[in-house]
Amino acid sequence: MFAAEEVKKVKTVKKITPVRLRNIALYYLKRYDTTKAALRQVLMKRVNEYAYYNPECDKSEAVSWIEDIISDFERYGYLDDRRFAENRCRDYIAAGKAKCYIVGKLKEKGVSDDVIERCFAEQEYNAFDAALKLAKKKKIAAFRKEERERREMRQKDMAVLVRAGFDYDTVTAVVDYEPAEEE
Repeated sequence: MFAAEEVKKVKTVKKITPVRLRNIALYYLKRYDTTKAALRQVLMKRVNEYAYYNPECDKSEAVSWIEDIISDFERYGYLDDRRFAENRCRDYIAAGKAKCYIVGKLKEKGVSDDVIERCFAEQEYNAFDAALKLAKKKKIAAFRKEERERREMRQKDMAVLVRAGFDYDTVTAVVDYEPAEEE
């Protein structure tokens, strides 16, 4: 009874062509703002999947198609690592993220070091303000309701901020901070 039902299905993967790769890239860019490296990775995943099921596939030809697509999209303005980095950097700063966290995330996406440096030079980043935003969001340190609880949880609050990527001086400044009444 079970032997008849256990028919293995062979996965069929559509043939990789320049037009298909371009359509995959356009669909991906329609949904996500991304970098050249990330788009290259998405397209290479599709090529590798097709090559796995079809050994006669010429990967080097597909790689040249991918590079042509990426250069075309960069020329059209669909792909711009600098724009991506500026947007992400602005969002992370607004969320109260540490500089090392932001740099790590941008490098993970394949943004070059010089683009990251220029991005931070243009943005107004203050580590104390970012750490304060995080403390306020998590209701730790000076944003705890009771003074006794603040004293008891000092080490844990410091640990939260250090794990978030802030340096010791910034962490101690935030933990020792006394907020004004309107905050």
